[in-house]
Amino acid sequence: MHPFALTMGDPAGIGPEITVKAWEALRGHSEHAFAVIAPPAIFANTPHTVISAISEAANIFEETLPVLAVEGDIATPGQPDKAHARTVIQSIERAVDLCLNGQASAVITNPIAKHLLYEAGFEFPGHTEFLGHLGKGHETPYTKGPVMMLAAQDLRVGIVTVHVPLRDAVEQVSEESILRTARVMLGALKTDFGIANPHLALAGLNPHAGEGGALGREEIEIINPAAEKLRREGHDVTDAQPADTLFHAEARQGYDAVLAMYHDQGLIPVKTLDFHGGVNITLGLPFVRTSPDHGTAFDIAGKGIARPDSLIAAIRRAREIATHRYG
Repeated sequence: MHPFALTMGDPAGIGPEITVKAWEALRGHSEHAFAVIAPPAIFANTPHTVISAISEAANIFEETLPVLAVEGDIATPGQPDKAHARTVIQSIERAVDLCLNGQASAVITNPIAKHLLYEAGFEFPGHTEFLGHLGKGHETPYTKGPVMMLAAQDLRVGIVTVHVPLRDAVEQVSEESILRTARVMLGALKTDFGIANPHLALAGLNPHAGEGGALGREEIEIINPAAEKLRREGHDVTDAQPADTLFHAEARQGYDAVLAMYHDQGLIPVKTLDFHGGVNITLGLPFVRTSPDHGTAFDIAGKGIARPDSLIAAIRRAREIATHRYG
């Protein structure tokens, strides 16, 4: 198994701090070895070694933080600046390239500030869509995505509509979008999580899953017909379930993953269950990608109080997925 490629994220955020803390926590575990792609000066106060190839990372990981150098200026913690955008993007592009060339086993991304990238000409809604773009033209081991999945403890949640306003999300929930997302999720549960016969629960869009049509007809006209098509394909999929009773501990024992209809419907349960340990996983890519399930936290950057739990969890999830996918 190859080392992981860790992107730098926004250098004015908590990415550098949690990178160092994750390395300190995992340095004794060579199976979790990673190299961070960043300007080396960011880690001037940490034992680090600039390497020329990511294959060198595993041999030095216990003693020093491996850094694959990209050009860029030092940022002031807590003071975001679009001047760093090009370096942030280059870090992501290089990490993906290392995976596509078979030199890294996974891309793990530190948090970015999308609005700063937009100001610099970035044309994608977020990480997920950009990674899907970078993976175009390469074969995936199951149905092509990208699809966002959030995972925390025993809960996995995929999302039909992601970075769009809620008004637009409702319009974008269609039989086609549900089928596409569900097929990616079911393939991932088998290939990346080793679940031979995954059971997928579909969340309803409306309160009480529409209450038989009294509170909305999307369940009757869109979600349940999609579920029926998936069952005819041989998949174990429920009809639309009331979202307000779908995520408690007892309910979670009845399925392997949930397909939520919109962003907050899926992310609120994950972050409530384990705010510090949640992981963002992109499914349906030709490479493994995980990320901490939090943002840049500019307000606490440079104060030494950022928790690395989610990044550590993302590294461990990447190892789990890469092991299932690549053996």
